Amino acid sequence: MQKKSKVGRRSHFNKNGYYFVLPYAVLFVIFILAPVIMAVVLSFTNFNAIQFPSFVGFLNYINLITSDDVFMQYVLPNTVKYALIVGVGGYVLSFLLAWALANLTKVPRTIFALVLYSPSLTTGVAMTVLWKIMFTGDQTGYINSWLMDIGAINEPIIWLVNTTYLLPIVIIIGLWSSMGVGFLAILAGLLNVDESLYEAAAIDGVKNRFQEMIYVTIPSMKPQMLFAAVMQIVSAFQNGQISTLLAGNPTPQYAAQLMVNHIEDYGFIRYEMGYAAAVSVALLLIVQIFSSISKKLFGDE
Repeated sequence: MQKKSKVGRRSHFNKNGYYFVLPYAVLFVIFILAPVIMAVVLSFTNFNAIQFPSFVGFLNYINLITSDDVFMQYVLPNTVKYALIVGVGGYVLSFLLAWALANLTKVPRTIFALVLYSPSLTTGVAMTVLWKIMFTGDQTGYINSWLMDIGAINEPIIWLVNTTYLLPIVIIIGLWSSMGVGFLAILAGLLNVDESLYEAAAIDGVKNRFQEMIYVTIPSMKPQMLFAAVMQIVSAFQNGQISTLLAGNPTPQYAAQLMVNHIEDYGFIRYEMGYAAAVSVALLLIVQIFSSISKKLFGDE
């Protein structure tokens, strides 16, 4: 009888746990799971947002690979280049800056952390105003004015129309705003590494700060490193707002067109929702591949 009563109480406690999880589960289903399922379903249809979707099978995916020259020649290479530089490069930069800040005292560390983190909170309008002033295509632009003052150029460069410079500008802005939640997670992980591990490593022969970072710091904060890597990857692949605000959608000659911009182009400008859903599913698969790689690098074996 006593065992049954304990089991009954445990079952009651489990029900309470489910009640606590229920609000998150409802929000997850409504805002994440359901949209993903709908995108997958719509990717197999021809849907113009007005008429009822018609099933076309894998036609959208076939057209994406074989017929969409813009996607294969511009969008995919631009996205990969942007993700590698802003995602991987921003991740390495986040770690190095967090590691440098972890060696400062509390007050300057807090100030510099706020300075580095604040660009990630910048709204799209504020970002546009700031960087459009910097890259204005006449003599009033700060970049043009500075380059002309030092004699690097003789006439202003129309930065946001020139296809040579547009993607590098988008990448620079992406790096500038990449010190987000992942950066804070890495900094928190660095500040909570057990100091006794460094003492033990010194006894075992670790002689400098670089060896400490490789053999002690990184292995001790794998959860934070994994979280930061996933956040950086997702942020890099979904960040199409910068190029749209600077140069419109599509960008001039698709010079800075990313997969998110391609989805918006087909989904909300051309109203080819089925095709846009297929591109979004392809983007989801790419993000999942990179996230799996990050999990293998920093996850528990």
